[in-house]
Amino acid sequence: MLKVASWNVNSIKARLAGVLDWLGAIRPDVLLLQELKCVEEGFPSLEIEDLGYNIAVNGQKTYNGVAILSKRPIEVEARALPGDADDQQARYLEAVTGDLRVASLYLPNGNPVFEGGDKNRRTEKFAYKLSWMDRLIAHARELLATEDAFILGGDYNVCPTDDDVYDPEGWKDDALCRPESRARFRILLNMGLYDAFRAFHTEPHASTYWSYQGGAWEKDNGLRIDHLLLSPQAADRLDASGIDKAPRARPKASDHVPVWCELEEKT
Repeated sequence: MLKVASWNVNSIKARLAGVLDWLGAIRPDVLLLQELKCVEEGFPSLEIEDLGYNIAVNGQKTYNGVAILSKRPIEVEARALPGDADDQQARYLEAVTGDLRVASLYLPNGNPVFEGGDKNRRTEKFAYKLSWMDRLIAHARELLATEDAFILGGDYNVCPTDDDVYDPEGWKDDALCRPESRARFRILLNMGLYDAFRAFHTEPHASTYWSYQGGAWEKDNGLRIDHLLLSPQAADRLDASGIDKAPRARPKASDHVPVWCELEEKT
């Protein structure tokens, strides 16, 4: 089996001990990381390479940053999401490793949604989120046309349905739950991508993120915003998927936990 996971670590330097422990225990074949909060030169490559991983990094000082770790060689295909040459935020990294194309993505949060509470005026942050999703849709359509096996994994900052948020009414106007965000996520699914977690789990309120505020972890007030979306060719090989909540209980934990799936090896 080929195990692929995604994890928003919320600062690779602050979470390094936990990431190394998890890699040593779980040994995924591919790990997609988000929110590194460091430039490429500051990424702890030596420690991770010692565990047998090849590394590709698209970093940015203080904010954003994505990476791909793989036990197999990595051939980087794209260091930015196509469609906006002026976008300098490090939110996308795409590569081929083995017989699989993977992308680690960190979709914009988008909050606040409205200028001064005026529901007729979107903020630049929310407009950027929706534009980024439109670019992702366009690129996913191009990738689907190749008929490659691929996975677009990462922190989408979208709760696809009310089943993916602990308090739907309280979150209805948040950028993560707005109809505009959800509609674009549905487009990705309607195009033919598969939500790996939902392929095996239909239960509501399965979370990948718990805020540090208000005792969210202890109360299980979580959101499912981290996703692995698979092309049909990858989904044909899908054997299992899940969410690993254990790292959230560690000291100095990220507010996100890994999501994972297992694919049958191509013969």
